Amino acid sequence: MSHGDEAGRAAERVARESYGRLVAFLAARTRDVAGAEDALGEAFAAALRLWPADGVPDNPDAWLLTVARRRQTDAIRRRQTRTAGEEHLTLIADEIAAASEEGATLPDRRLALMFACAHPAIERGLRAPLILQTILGMTAEDISAAFLVPPATMGQRLVRAKTRIRDAGIPFRIPDKEELGERMQAVLDAIYAAYAKGWNEVGQQGVPEIAGEALWLGRLVVSLMPTEPEPKGMLALMYYAESRRAARRAANGAYVPLEEQDTSLWDDSQIRLAEQLLHEANAGGPTGRYQLEAAIQSAHTGRRLSGAANWPIVVQLYDHLYALTRSPVVILNRAVALAEVDGPAAALAALAPLAQDRRMQGYQPYWAARGHLLARTGATAEAREAFTVALGLTTDDAVTAYLNGQMARLSSH
Repeated sequence: MSHGDEAGRAAERVARESYGRLVAFLAARTRDVAGAEDALGEAFAAALRLWPADGVPDNPDAWLLTVARRRQTDAIRRRQTRTAGEEHLTLIADEIAAASEEGATLPDRRLALMFACAHPAIERGLRAPLILQTILGMTAEDISAAFLVPPATMGQRLVRAKTRIRDAGIPFRIPDKEELGERMQAVLDAIYAAYAKGWNEVGQQGVPEIAGEALWLGRLVVSLMPTEPEPKGMLALMYYAESRRAARRAANGAYVPLEEQDTSLWDDSQIRLAEQLLHEANAGGPTGRYQLEAAIQSAHTGRRLSGAANWPIVVQLYDHLYALTRSPVVILNRAVALAEVDGPAAALAALAPLAQDRRMQGYQPYWAARGHLLARTGATAEAREAFTVALGLTTDDAVTAYLNGQMARLSSH
């Protein structure tokens, strides 16, 4: 491995691990999220140019902050008159310079930035996507897939939302309890969407680190709001998923769906942690979306203890979840569970309303589930069509191989 390759990989690793922390710090005083992202983007570009020749600095975060600070203050000077902006610039420069020297003690402003993105002045449907881009550096294309919105539309909306933060002077702080409600939901939705990306796209370089970051942020929210039930429900949901990570792939790397997983590979310590968090969440307040989703995962873990699945309970929990969310994804997941109780024909009937939902047309799990259910009813030609669409929407090589196996099985019958 060449020195340049090593430095390039180091820059990519720092970008993944430090992006949100550095954006949050740079934007905390200026309220200019887009400006902070631009400044940091230029700093990363400089790192990729200089580190291969000069070597990776001892404190990469401090190096990046110093370069980004220069870009940021230059940009502010271009926008403001010297007299109006001088004092503000000095404050920013002093604070960032001090943090650059301290290095490891850089204050973590990520949660404060997340709540700024979840402010009532930001359009409700944009709060979670905005958090994903500013904290984790996810692209508009990645985010649009998670929220069933076209990429170009999502990109335009995100730009407008960042302008709104700057122009409205939205403060970077964790709000008082009476302000939490609606804003906390957007923060939790963003953290969980980030986790889901890291969970669903195992094969992509850097993506598992996103899942780790999401778990860290989930623990942070729980620690800062120990009496709130929904953060605990969300963290429980993530730990239930984490407990099954080792069972999701066979020894040869093949994808293994939940109902076929070897439950002995599930991690007991993470299941216990999830169960404790769910118990505390349920004791702490009314049942919310994440508490219900965690309860569904808890029902699935019952198979490890009894050897028998709890599908009727899972269907009932999905009924409650749908009443709360009216989400098409809940209809889909409920139908998959219903197939295990009343058979594939009943599941396809429950799935029928989604055929008219435009959001499902580009949603891979819908087509994969439809293919499985059609195959079980013997509708081979329709199943093949659904699997073909699912394959076209799949980015994970292991899932592609699994779906190709399902297609091959159709041909053999």
